[in-house]
Amino acid sequence: MALNAILTGSAPKHGTDGTRLVRLVRSTIAVAAALGVVPGMAAEPRLLPNEQAFAFSARGVDERTVEARFVIADGYYLYRDRLKFAVEPGALGESALPPGKVKEDQFFGKVETYRNQLVVKLPLDAAAPGRLVTVSAESQGCADLGVCYPPQLQKVTLSLPPVGGRPGTPVEAAPKKKSWLN
Repeated sequence: MALNAILTGSAPKHGTDGTRLVRLVRSTIAVAAALGVVPGMAAEPRLLPNEQAFAFSARGVDERTVEARFVIADGYYLYRDRLKFAVEPGALGESALPPGKVKEDQFFGKVETYRNQLVVKLPLDAAAPGRLVTVSAESQGCADLGVCYPPQLQKVTLSLPPVGGRPGTPVEAAPKKKSWLN
């Protein structure tokens, strides 16, 4: 089926036989599809990088305690039984993870998971006032879209407060990059 030219009262010019209109309509549809405006033509959802989906940080609470924290992005969860912590130099004392929410997982069956945020107090075997320590966190999580991430190891090095000192500021494993536009 041929497109009829749009008559404007002027003599037709080269390229105005409807091909411009067709190109305009096609490009408008392509832009709308890319923006997800056209139903059924939405773009594929983008997954966050592992370190953004499961942002790890830690801080020294006192000379014998480190606080480890995961900020878990919306639409993502961490597996409780896939979390392991370590500290160097030295060793960790007994620490208990808080209970997670029980979930029937398509990959691992019945598991406990964490969403939003997880905070864990990690006791050190020996006091180390003012000493630098490296805290390691091994974790694994998934996106609600049905994609699981491989296990990841994140590390931070922080200074423990002196005896009677105030808790330190959190040290992020993957700090956000500053933008020149902000």
